Amino acid sequence: MARRIARFSLEGVTETEVSVHPFVTEDDLRLTLSRFHRADSDDVVLLLHGLTSSSGLFIMPEIRNMVSHLLDNGFGDVWALDFRMSNHFPYNIGGRRYSLDDIAAFDYPAALAELRRHVGDRRIHVFAHCLGALSFSMSLFGGVIDDDGIGSVVLNSVSLTPRVPTWSKIKMKVGPAFADYVLGVPYIDPRFSEAPTLSARWLFARAISLFHPECGEPACHMQSFMWASGRPGFFMHENLAEETHVHDRLADINGASTVHYYRHIRKMVDAGQAVRYDRRDKRLDMLPTDFFARATEITTPILFTTGDQNKIFTDSNIVCHERLEKLVPGRHELEIFPGYGHIDPILGKNAHIDVYPQIVDFFKRHSG
Repeated sequence: MARRIARFSLEGVTETEVSVHPFVTEDDLRLTLSRFHRADSDDVVLLLHGLTSSSGLFIMPEIRNMVSHLLDNGFGDVWALDFRMSNHFPYNIGGRRYSLDDIAAFDYPAALAELRRHVGDRRIHVFAHCLGALSFSMSLFGGVIDDDGIGSVVLNSVSLTPRVPTWSKIKMKVGPAFADYVLGVPYIDPRFSEAPTLSARWLFARAISLFHPECGEPACHMQSFMWASGRPGFFMHENLAEETHVHDRLADINGASTVHYYRHIRKMVDAGQAVRYDRRDKRLDMLPTDFFARATEITTPILFTTGDQNKIFTDSNIVCHERLEKLVPGRHELEIFPGYGHIDPILGKNAHIDVYPQIVDFFKRHSG
């Protein structure tokens, strides 16, 4: 029997000093930064996960992970943020309805302040994935964080122009009410198949699996249903190494997700770009109504990345890059990975060959 990997394992990074740094946001949430320090460096890297995952996405023992690759390629001080979307915390399954606005306004300013407390004025390079990329884009372009001192940014899968397939639009429309009034919980969990037999959650998971004959892993089926349109929709199966536990551990890597984020993303998709969820919320007045209004002022170079098989946010980053290219020609870049989907550019068996080198190269080109 194959060895089981602990849910929040740190064994994926070796010969490195690991430390955890908690901090509190302005709206009183406790979050954490994890530091993987091998050597002092003028350039620091900050990694941001997406919805339902965590910092664990970047340190998976099953693969040649992103943190290890960065450490071995000249970036000796790597940090990973667990913000309020992280499955390390209970915030995704509670009744409080957070939006991407809350993350952009409160999580990143507090995280960068804590990071600066340790690294001073060294350059920070950011890699952000999924809704981490979208919310960080809102924070950066919204002027909530200062781009001075941020050397470069890589945004994977989506940014300021979220676009989704038609089937995803339908799910985002009916999903919140279905979860609230049929399932009786304000979230969807890849582990619904483990719920009590014949419960609404168990029956829902069984029904979803009937439409996903591509594999025998219920968590994979549920994650495709949660966000994507495809079989599977989260990644390309062929990009996962059969000899590892990546597929078996999907429910560990990506946990439960509050469906309230569906409402905000649907509003953005309808608008054709990032917008505030509730403009009446005075706590969030630091965020603009138009996140492209300051686009010409953002001098930090951005690399937009996506797989050409992205079945969650389709061509979102292609469209965003095209829009910014018209405003600031030549400032930002686009990289499309053939044969990759939404998350396999991070956890794919060959990501360290096909994807990570382009990220490292971009960071290095914008280092001192």
